[in-house]
Amino acid sequence: MNIYLVIILLILIGECILSFVVESLNVKHARSQLPEEFSDTFDAERYKRSQEYLRENTHFELKKEIFLTVIIVAFILIGGFNFVDQIARSSHHTPIVRGLIFAGILMFSSQILSIPFSAYRTFVIEEKYGFNKTTPKTFIADLFKRWLLTALIGGIMLAAVIWFFGTMGNYAWLYCWVAITIFELFLVFIAPVLILPLFNKFIPLEEGELKNTIENYAKSQRFALKGVFTMDASRRSTKSNAFFTGFGKYRRIALFDTLIQKHTVDELVSVLAHEIGHYKKKHILKDLVLSVAIMGLMFFILSFFINNEGLFGAFKMEELSVYASLVFFGFLYSPIHFVFSVVQSIISRKHEYEADVFAVTTYKNPHAFIAALKRLTADNLSNLTPHPLKVFLYYSHPPVLQRIQAIRAMHLE
Repeated sequence: MNIYLVIILLILIGECILSFVVESLNVKHARSQLPEEFSDTFDAERYKRSQEYLRENTHFELKKEIFLTVIIVAFILIGGFNFVDQIARSSHHTPIVRGLIFAGILMFSSQILSIPFSAYRTFVIEEKYGFNKTTPKTFIADLFKRWLLTALIGGIMLAAVIWFFGTMGNYAWLYCWVAITIFELFLVFIAPVLILPLFNKFIPLEEGELKNTIENYAKSQRFALKGVFTMDASRRSTKSNAFFTGFGKYRRIALFDTLIQKHTVDELVSVLAHEIGHYKKKHILKDLVLSVAIMGLMFFILSFFINNEGLFGAFKMEELSVYASLVFFGFLYSPIHFVFSVVQSIISRKHEYEADVFAVTTYKNPHAFIAALKRLTADNLSNLTPHPLKVFLYYSHPPVLQRIQAIRAMHLE
């Protein structure tokens, strides 16, 4: 049997088993007794509901992952990738066009498979627990917008990679690395202006206490802002959040309208102080540098698997191509990506603690920040007691109880 096929099947099945083990442990680790810290935020009924939400989501995601793993394994074994490649080659176009057709068919098929799962999550699970505000019309519109953006942005990047590896020889990986890095940085700058408004309305925050307090705090930290905006998140969900977009003088704050409705001014500013802490501590820059470095390593490793006959044999391919090499390499690279994601999560959790410290030491209202964390957790029915293994492997933020304990340990209250 082809050694690459054995490795790929082991990776796919191994990832599925790992998810099953971790998620099962996570559900069993949920505590039936409400932690004392949240006695003023959760009532017994809502806490019970949060655990039901955790179990239902977990079981749903595991069923989805098992189903998709079976589909992918079957598709590989029956030579499905070669069938798609023959369709792409029948167009008699250039390698770049054939690559776009090949990737397009795979992407579209994957999206079609995911629609029932996405619809069930939105209109059954999220609806059941009072989160869903998405209408079928919005759901379908979002779907088509994502497809168009993926086709446009993904198509440009794929075409560039195929061209570089087809023409630039041994240093193609380096050209790909530089070109894709520049393109992704460009997307970061245009996203707030061109991409995000396709999905949500961003309205300048109205004059008043909240806007004045935010601007005064930002000014006290010498943090330049292009604007503070309200995002109509309530069109899709009752869940709350806030985020920053853009770099330099184009930095913007976006507050979910659901967040504004549920929090006091001090709580909101405390949350934003945390986000500003990420900038002040250069977390954004550090994360960007690490991501770019990892991408460079990925392209370098990829260069050794372009048109690898053994790898193509694992997928029953009749002909070699750069574009198929990219897809097949993704299966082999998956464990390496997983290791890097764990490392990035560890670093991210460290950054979250540092941003928490920044928020409570600069805004000087730890009571408000703790209240905001607790309310966000309760409103979103988040898991208060995740299993340590789940946290280690997947959490980009420390569990909320650990964050609160760290703040209280600073003796700033």
